[in-house]
Amino acid sequence: MTAPGGARAAAPTAPPAPDRVRVVIAVPTYRRPERLGALLPLLLSQAREVGAAGSTYAVEVLVVDNDPEGGAAATVAAAADPHLRYVAEPAPGIAAVRNRALDESTGAAVLAFIDDDERPEPGWLAHLLSTWTATGAAAVAGRVRVETAGELDPWITAGGFFARRSLPTGTAIDVAATSSLLLDLTQVRALGVRFPAGLGFAGGEDNLFTRRLARAGGGLVWCDESVVIDQVPAERMTRSWVLTRAWSHGNAAVRTELRLADRPCVRPAVRVRGLLRGLLRVAGGALRYGWGALRSSDRHRARGLRAVVRGAGMTGAACGLVFQEYAREGRRWRLSRELDR
Repeated sequence: MTAPGGARAAAPTAPPAPDRVRVVIAVPTYRRPERLGALLPLLLSQAREVGAAGSTYAVEVLVVDNDPEGGAAATVAAAADPHLRYVAEPAPGIAAVRNRALDESTGAAVLAFIDDDERPEPGWLAHLLSTWTATGAAAVAGRVRVETAGELDPWITAGGFFARRSLPTGTAIDVAATSSLLLDLTQVRALGVRFPAGLGFAGGEDNLFTRRLARAGGGLVWCDESVVIDQVPAERMTRSWVLTRAWSHGNAAVRTELRLADRPCVRPAVRVRGLLRGLLRVAGGALRYGWGALRSSDRHRARGLRAVVRGAGMTGAACGLVFQEYAREGRRWRLSRELDR
């Protein structure tokens, strides 16, 4: 099989024995060959360990490349491993990539997502599978631990902006990111949940997917022992990046509520509620910032300013302003009501 760019991708793995549970680890990627090259050996090691002879599982790693030029094909071909498979997804946007992973996992019982700029700790996949087996959940979310490329700005440290949540294993949750997420494909398919194509560049598709899954009756649980490392590069260790991400998350939160409003007649009320919540957050953040200035508290100033910006993102979404954080031509704002649907 020849992949885009002339590189030869690894052949698909042989079908597992009928009594083995097929597991797919999906890695969405877009022009990060160095990160992908560092990640694949770690995933393949876990695939071989979990899928060893005599195991219950048969595991493969699936790279879904969203680069029109097929830039990841050479990296996959260089790994030359029978547990590894490559596909190119021509439709731009992360939602299309995640849906392609769902489609490519026909016959599999489990699909686990990991980002191409992350690194799994030993036992990452085994712990996800153990929690899934113990709980029967439709989705299991793992813990993310952050490693930065250098010392953080004291303002960012004071705000705790790179802190990630940690919960007891088995805790029920109602929303999760796909940076470390296992899906029971039998339940996902039965419930008919997919990633919303309209959010391919705007972000928030994972939160909307998991909230729809939970709303449809699929259980979501936490696995604290399953850990991936999010390696934060220097360009994301800035105040401007933190504040831009806050605007994006606020914007995505209201857009998610709009999409969850299944009846068009209730969306105006959702917009009004989003607008009011955003304005309240702006006001509260401004007060906290002012309090921090009086007390010379970096924490209150940082978190107050972040709340102001997040609230502004919420009000923007309520008024139809969409922030496309992952647009190919660079981040951009645009007025649109298409994402309501």
